[in-house]
Amino acid sequence: MFPASRAHGRWVLAGALAMALMGCASPPPPTAVDADGWQSLPLPGKAATRYSWTQKDGRAALMAYSERSASIWRKRIQPTRSDVSEVRFSWWVQSLIPGADVSEVDHEDSVARVIFGFDGDMERLPLRTRMKFELAQALTGEMPPYATLMYVWDSKLPVGTVVINPRSDRIRKIVVDSGPAELRRWRDHRRDLAADFQRAFGEAPGALSSMAVMTDSDNNRSSARTWYGPVELP
Repeated sequence: MFPASRAHGRWVLAGALAMALMGCASPPPPTAVDADGWQSLPLPGKAATRYSWTQKDGRAALMAYSERSASIWRKRIQPTRSDVSEVRFSWWVQSLIPGADVSEVDHEDSVARVIFGFDGDMERLPLRTRMKFELAQALTGEMPPYATLMYVWDSKLPVGTVVINPRSDRIRKIVVDSGPAELRRWRDHRRDLAADFQRAFGEAPGALSSMAVMTDSDNNRSSARTWYGPVELP
């Protein structure tokens, strides 16, 4: 199961950030929080990816099934944590999405993402970014984090590539698996979260306010099925 760490903080996938592409004018309805503090987070104007607890190859897992859909399974952290360095996570991916590319705005789907939101001084951000954040808050009911770091599986980008989100430079991605070679088996990852944030953003991270997983296939009008193991913080 996913570990119980302290719940409640602020987070929304700013990936839609926006504008959720202006898909609707009001926030999606809230969903129930499970015993460990995780919940499904819909995105405005998007069909929801289905998340459910199950077993995969003898491991407890969260299955994500996306059918032209995009939504998040996330945990808010309160009080926020400033002491995080290492993180461990795992995933099992059935197949890739044809044409998906996390660096292209029109094809920005990923079969697997593990996502971390960080606090920071919003006044440091450009006015344009703060206006986008305020719009995202109006659409979703939550203010996006100061910065969001994603670990992703991409169809072709080399492992280690850092991608600045095409819709917001406050979201950056690190490719940790790529291509079809490792499909249909568990992939276990251990990362230095603070060092990866420094590499991606060029600054030290603020306090950790959320963690999440996400499988989406809406931009490519496709489908994806992924199993996630625990996201573990020390």
